[in-house]
Amino acid sequence: MNYLELTIQVDSDFAEILVAELAEIGFDSFVDIEDGLQAYIVEEEYKDQELKWLLEEYAGKTVLSYSLKKIAKENWNEEWEKNFSPITVTDQIYVRATFHEPDPAFPLEIVITPKMSFGTGHHETTSQVMELQLGIDHQNKTVLDVGTGTGILAILAEKLGAVEISAFDIDEWSVENTIENIGLNDCKHITTRLGTIEDEPAKVYDIVLANINRNILLREIPLYVNFMKEKATLIISGFYENDIADIQEVAEKSGLKKLTHLSKNNWAAVVFIKQ
Repeated sequence: MNYLELTIQVDSDFAEILVAELAEIGFDSFVDIEDGLQAYIVEEEYKDQELKWLLEEYAGKTVLSYSLKKIAKENWNEEWEKNFSPITVTDQIYVRATFHEPDPAFPLEIVITPKMSFGTGHHETTSQVMELQLGIDHQNKTVLDVGTGTGILAILAEKLGAVEISAFDIDEWSVENTIENIGLNDCKHITTRLGTIEDEPAKVYDIVLANINRNILLREIPLYVNFMKEKATLIISGFYENDIADIQEVAEKSGLKKLTHLSKNNWAAVVFIKQ
């Protein structure tokens, strides 16, 4: 399986909204670069006409240029490592790759091998979910991680005390990466699989995590509720602050109540509780 790398030179004011738009047409990984962004998509899922329509729309609003090339699976790590640097979430979490030195100043450390998956902590959606996780009691709790990416949220859940975590993703590379990262962090309570929420075995959890995108969340939030215990917590992200009202409407119709939210650079993350 190969990926396509899309490089877009564009003003930073448009780069963030393009990330959201590209996610809607199948791109699943993103890297900020000095003059724009890079986005990645499985070659078999790429639709040339959809990309052309999208970029033509934005070409009428700003100056942009782009290029597209194929990246073989075995070359991904080399490409990603060029742009990967450690991150911190508040003063509690330090996320690094295997080729970075540990930082004992942080009580929680997560080691990530940055393969082709979305969720290294660099993006605002991931870091905000992690920050919200810090405020949720995970001790002896069960957790469902929807669209696990690198497994970073599931790994944090175990480090915060969760005793059973089920993580899944539709992307084969993400599942492979999650399994590797589980090993790097010596996690013992995470199971991972390839699949969707529709084929998740029937079970209820204390906490459900879903860092995906607006349209999938609007469609799937009613399904997540079926996997939540009474008073269970749902933390979601992958959408803009001005999408919160639409997200909240669907959530409330599904029996959820909003507790709090975070926002950074227009990206948002929200916590709900099952009433």
